[in-house]
Amino acid sequence: MEYYDENMKIGVFDSGIGGTTVLEAVRRRLPEVEYMYIADSENCPYGEKPDEELYEIVRRNVEKLRDFGAEIIVVACNTATVKCIDRLRRDYPELKFVGTEPAVKLALASGARKVLVLATPNTIESERLHTLARQNATDEQEVDYKACPGLAEVIEKNLKNNPGEISKKLAELLSFNDRYEAVVLGCTHYPLVSDMIQRYYPNAKLIDGAEGVAKRVQSML
Repeated sequence: MEYYDENMKIGVFDSGIGGTTVLEAVRRRLPEVEYMYIADSENCPYGEKPDEELYEIVRRNVEKLRDFGAEIIVVACNTATVKCIDRLRRDYPELKFVGTEPAVKLALASGARKVLVLATPNTIESERLHTLARQNATDEQEVDYKACPGLAEVIEKNLKNNPGEISKKLAELLSFNDRYEAVVLGCTHYPLVSDMIQRYYPNAKLIDGAEGVAKRVQSML
């Protein structure tokens, strides 16, 4: 039996609805904890903003969650994690942060020889992502990267009312490829349309980092 403080408060934020995929994974493991979720749709997408502008947006969300009483804050955004989490830990030492990073390590650990990472431009360009891949890939494994500008925003605006717009955007960005064995969904919005993405990579296992984040949060309690 696992025991934890049911009065604990956990804050989660993302640029809109994408982070709900992470929130639900955490809630499945810790159902009694009180949560506050910030869906920062006003500033969606995070993945194409300059670093300083992004940090200021992220900082405001962190302070709202801190004022709510959150002791653990989940950065449920891959871009905000790779760009901001080290600075957040320095600026807010009284808080515990859990980041969300593209699950490239998990994809490589699965034994997949050809892996594709789909993510926002800022995440794809981050050295942190490429270092993670280099540290975990064997000589037989290959990791490719595909930036998907605008996709998170299109998902945010059209998921409920106009999925045709999402299909159109995916067709602009992706090409059919049956050689990939694993595709990393490196933005928390992408799992919301995993069935659409799967059509382009029929032989690939789609992998996201939500469950890994949930395990990390649980271990911190």
